[in-house]
Amino acid sequence: MEQNWKTTSFLLSFLVISAFSCSYGYKMPRTRSTKLNASHYLTTKELWFSQTLDHFSPYDHRQFKQRYYEYLDNFRIPDGPIFLKICGESSCNGIPNDYLTVLSKKFGAAVVTLEHRYYGKSSPFKSLATENLRYLSSKQALFDLAVFRQYYQKSLNQKLNRTNVENPWFVLGVSYSGALSAWFRLKFPHLTCGSLASSAVVLAVYNFTEFDKQIGESAGPECKAALQEITHLVDQRLATQKKSVKALFGAAELEIDGDFLYFLADCAVMAFQYGNPDQLCSPLVQAKKNGEDLVDAYAKYVKEYYSSDVQIYNQKYLKNTALTEDTSARLWWFQVCTEVAYFQVAPKTDSIRSSKVDTKYHLDLCKNVFGEGVYPDVDATNIYYGGTNIGGTKIVFTNGSQDPWRHASKQTSSPDMPSYIITCHNCGHGTDLRGCPQSPLSPEGDAKKCSNPDAVHKVRQKIIENIDLWLSQCQDGEKSCI
Repeated sequence: MEQNWKTTSFLLSFLVISAFSCSYGYKMPRTRSTKLNASHYLTTKELWFSQTLDHFSPYDHRQFKQRYYEYLDNFRIPDGPIFLKICGESSCNGIPNDYLTVLSKKFGAAVVTLEHRYYGKSSPFKSLATENLRYLSSKQALFDLAVFRQYYQKSLNQKLNRTNVENPWFVLGVSYSGALSAWFRLKFPHLTCGSLASSAVVLAVYNFTEFDKQIGESAGPECKAALQEITHLVDQRLATQKKSVKALFGAAELEIDGDFLYFLADCAVMAFQYGNPDQLCSPLVQAKKNGEDLVDAYAKYVKEYYSSDVQIYNQKYLKNTALTEDTSARLWWFQVCTEVAYFQVAPKTDSIRSSKVDTKYHLDLCKNVFGEGVYPDVDATNIYYGGTNIGGTKIVFTNGSQDPWRHASKQTSSPDMPSYIITCHNCGHGTDLRGCPQSPLSPEGDAKKCSNPDAVHKVRQKIIENIDLWLSQCQDGEKSCI
């Protein structure tokens, strides 16, 4: 008893909860930094360990320091599960206080989070020149997670004064990190009992026209018509009033027309992706009914919510190789341009975004920002992981009905890999973990503001049932948890 008490005290002494603000780490059309309040996080205490730079080289043994976090308040010592919350394509400055907190309490789980290589403070190099980005890939990131998982289990055993003991592990992620969660279970099934792949973009897509089509469906007829009219008017004005129309949107610095048009399209996307369709559509539909200038109405919306994000659409900014506080945009575009594409191009008919945001625009961006010969081999990516035909087991996929990214996720259910779609008016990206609405971002996971809270609760209950089943199978000693 005395030893157990000492062990518990020792473990809990590692917990320091402090304020932090960072990018939340969820996949966006272009990475944006969303600043959060201190109450949005469980812990911000930085921990470090040495990670291998190149997991695929038999002779390159270089290492770099990788940042991670742990939260043990809910941990049922000594045999509770460990939830590995995967951090994605942004600076990861702590563990968010979202619905995962509820899950950790329910299962008595420790929560650990590893920052993705290159992002935030986990950069192997002092320069982000293209040649230094060769080790930035999902494949390397998955091995990072596997090595970290083994490291953390060993360090936990040392704290608990035991050897060769395995706690049950479960991996979770949203969007790109949701894809990593599914891929981790696929590639390392012996290291995790299961996976939650929320809004997981597991399908690399070269020409992602379904993205724009979903925006139209989510917008509804009136809002869709208003957005299409805005695109038409902006295209016209760019021909004769280029400087003034860009200035109207606070985007004069975007010299390349494609960058500007991508920015305008993305600003509309955010409303549907993050559960705030009315924030965009209500003023636009009303302006159209009143006979007002729709471009002015849209510019007001853009400047109110997104004008500070203009620089991440500027290819001049993306070419900057200096290592700064937040270089996520350049890093994520490198992954887009080498692995997954997700090129959000305009469909040939009935498009919302400008037809100038086409495949050529994206390929030119990759070439301009990173140099000759850089383009995404999506076929190789989908062969390696399986795309939506992923062959793993014990992976639960979740998606929001209005989220355009769901068309790159697995939406068909199977016994080994159940898939659930949360259907409601403002159910977007990662709704199961974050609730609604999500801009301004409130990550506590509250579902009360969702237009159909019951839909969120039902999917969350399914998640709990799957986690409970798969953890119990691991704890019952099922070999490799397969």
